[in-house]
Amino acid sequence: MPNTRVAIFTGGDLHEEYIEKLNADDILIGADYGAWYLVHQQLKPTIAVGDFDSVSEEQYKRIEEYSHQVVRCDPIDKDLSDTELALKYAYSFHPAEIVIFGATGSRLDHTLANIQILSKTLKHGIRCSIINRNNLITATDSRITLHKNEYDYISLIPLTTEVRGIDLDGFMYPLSDAVLSIGDSLGISNQIVSSAGTITIKEGILLVIQSKD
Repeated sequence: MPNTRVAIFTGGDLHEEYIEKLNADDILIGADYGAWYLVHQQLKPTIAVGDFDSVSEEQYKRIEEYSHQVVRCDPIDKDLSDTELALKYAYSFHPAEIVIFGATGSRLDHTLANIQILSKTLKHGIRCSIINRNNLITATDSRITLHKNEYDYISLIPLTTEVRGIDLDGFMYPLSDAVLSIGDSLGISNQIVSSAGTITIKEGILLVIQSKD
């Protein structure tokens, strides 16, 4: 399915405007409370997955009724978070892209874990992004082109100890064969000054955060 997009809704901050970001042919996966959110929005998850410890029994019954497939896991005897379980099922569709909503919120531990999961999607060769109200977060281990859009700022943060051979083209603050190490702030709050900006790296994994105030 070369043009398929999977949209995952997980249990962090979820807002009605996220529905407007969906495509008509998106495959929908709900992780735990994210499945209830989809059902509550009168959308049918292709798969609902998780331990469902964040929903009531009545809500779970509705999830069962309105989802095409439900995979319920033991809340204690499991090794993966609900979000990572959802990603596991997303890979089975061999999509061109995965977008995740509800991956950020008040639980910083979950937010950080979900952001770090992006590095795993690179191994599958699938473009994956986390979207919330103010940010679009993705990762690259090679090359990525960003077009001017609603986001004002671009920040680059290493996901590996070092990221080497960083080249930026089309940005206000260009870089050539640069190195970023964990803790460096050199890559924060850049801006695209052309119609598009290209980021190329030689070694490591780089977190790319597009943001707006």
